[in-house]
This record gives sequence, structure tokens and C-alpha cells, in this order.
Amino acid sequence: MPVFLYVLALAVFAQGTSEFMLSGLVPGIARDLSVSVGAAASLTSAYAIGMIVGAPVMAALSARWPRRRALAGFLAAFVVVHVIGAITTDFAVLFGTRVVAAIVNAGFLAVAMSVATALVPAEKRGRATAVLLSGVTLSCVAGVPAGALLGDWSGWRSAFWAVAALCLPALALVFRQAPADAAGRENVSIRREARVLAARPVQWAMVLAAVVNGATFATFAYLAVIATDITHLPDAAVPALLAAFGVGAFVGVTTAGRRTDGEFGRGLLLAVCALPVGWAALAATSPYAAPLFIVTILQGGLSFGIGSTLVTRVMRTASQAPSLGGSFATVALNTGAFLGPLIAGVATGTTGDYRDAAWVSAALAAMAVAVVAASRARVTAASVEEAGY
Repeated sequence: MPVFLYVLALAVFAQGTSEFMLSGLVPGIARDLSVSVGAAASLTSAYAIGMIVGAPVMAALSARWPRRRALAGFLAAFVVVHVIGAITTDFAVLFGTRVVAAIVNAGFLAVAMSVATALVPAEKRGRATAVLLSGVTLSCVAGVPAGALLGDWSGWRSAFWAVAALCLPALALVFRQAPADAAGRENVSIRREARVLAARPVQWAMVLAAVVNGATFATFAYLAVIATDITHLPDAAVPALLAAFGVGAFVGVTTAGRRTDGEFGRGLLLAVCALPVGWAALAATSPYAAPLFIVTILQGGLSFGIGSTLVTRVMRTASQAPSLGGSFATVALNTGAFLGPLIAGVATGTTGDYRDAAWVSAALAAMAVAVVAASRARVTAASVEEAGY
């Protein structure tokens, strides 16, 4: 793999840490800025919405930019808004920085995905995508627990400073190593690429990615409270549980990158079918610490392994839309990350049982199985029709 891929993964690690670390910083932000916990928690939703809106918009705006300029510009803006967020005493300003950070994060990730797949031969694109997304999984393993600890020790502002500092070496390396030429991007046609993205195989892949990621984050958003309220683990065990999920996610992404190329092979089909079973098992065994940790690791591996494969599939089926393909993969993932916890919140708010978040995940994962079945049935019917039967 080209060394520059790991530079991009470092930047994605910093951005992933920023996206997910707020779950451990909400109480401190609420106290320091004199707002309610609910208002502070809304910063997470602001980031998700910014990612969903920002990905296609930023990808379209930067489609004709030289890749070095696009990557460096997005990353520099990400640093600046984190510095502003670290020093502001106004919650409205902090909220605005989270939206802007998400938008430029989405833009960076969209361009980074297109660069990553362009740097390697077609048969290695799955692995290149896995290397890039390993930054997100490593942020779950190390970045998020570290951000929570840093927030406890030095206040939530220190976590924002740390993210900004972490981006600086990646920014310097982007200036030195990113492709400098426009790579023929002056001939990019956004309208033509949009037609490619409207094709049914691309749509199926994006729907499946959204549903799988919705299942993942419906439970991930409630994993800490399941651990403390259902399993009755001490608060100090929560970072370890989150890190266990992240370890599984890292192994899943790495394995998927080496073994799949986005095709609906037997391994991917079996993994998708195993997802609802795993989430149901987590709901059923959550009162017990050892099974909770084991199933959490397994589901982290399955969910992120499938998710990274589906990102590769979106990029593969949208290969004629190199500028927008990565952005719509980002939209699909973040739509799931936004809607999954929202649905889980409605379910747990109605029943008062946090285990129902895992049952929501199981239901969404069962929908993913149905999407796969419907997609394969359509492909089979099309093949039979083409053969003249």
C-alpha cells in the first residue's frame, strides 16, 4: 500500500475521534457553558447532519480542484474550527463549529476515498478503502477513550486542542505528498456522475450501507448506559467496553480489506445474516459482563467489516462517478449513524429498557438481510430474462 494512504488514515483517525468523542464530553460542556445536558448532546446530531449535508455538497464544489488543494484546504479548516471550539465560551458558536467541522470532514473524506482508490490497482481497492477506514476504527479503540480520559483530567477543551494538534502532522504531510495535479478533473461532469449514482446497483449498495450502519450505531450510542444500568458495571469499565468494540471493528475492517473487494460473495452474505443474531444475543446476554464483552467484540468486527465492504461496493458500482462516489458512501453511512440512535431513543424512551436499543439493531440488521435477498432476487430475475427464459 502507498505510504500516503496511511497519512490519509491519520487524518481520518483525528476526524473520527472528534466525531465520536463528544459522548464522553457532554456533561463537562453542559456545566462549563451553562446549558442543559440535552442541548450539549445535540452537538452529536449537529455533526451527523453536517456530514450528511456536507459530503455531496463539498464533493461537488471541490470536484475540479487539484487533490492536494482540496485535502489541505479541508484539513486546515478542520484545525481552525477546533481551535475556535476550544476557546469559545458561547454555546451557539460551539454548535456552529461542530456543523462546519462535520462539513469539512465530509469533504475531506469524500476526496480521500477517491484518492485512495486511484492510488492502487482495481484489485486492491478494497484493501485501500480498509486502510483509510481503519482510521475511524482506531479512533473507537484509542481516540474516543483517550478523549474521555483527557476530558476528565483537563476539561473538555483539552480534547478539542488535542484533535487540532493531531491533525497538524497529517496536514504537513498532505502538503508534501498529496497528488498535486488536477488529474483531469477539469473535465469532471457532476451531472453525468449524478446519473451514475441514480443507477439501481448503486442505490441498493447505499441503502444496505445505511441500514447496516444504523444497526451498528443504534446500540453503540447506548453501549455505555447498557453497561452501567443493565450489566451494572462501574463507570470505569465503560472505556474498556468501548475499546473492546473498537478492537473488534479494527479486526473486522482489516480482515474485510484483505479478503473482499465489495462483491456479494458467500462470506459477506453469511456475515450479513449473522448480524441480527448477534444483536439479539447482545440484548439477551447484556445482564452478564463476560458475554457482553465477547458479543461486543464480535459485533464490532462484523458491523465494521461489513460496513467497509459496502463502502467498497458503493465505490465499485459507482466507479464512473469518482468525484461523488465517496461522498455518497459517506452520506449512506452517516444517515445510518444518525437514524439508528434516533430510532433506538424512541424505543428505549417508550419502554424504559436500554436493552431495546440492541433489539432495534437486530430489527435493522434483519432489514439488511431482506435488502440483500431482494437485491439478489432482482439480479437473478434479470439474468433469467437476459437468457431468454
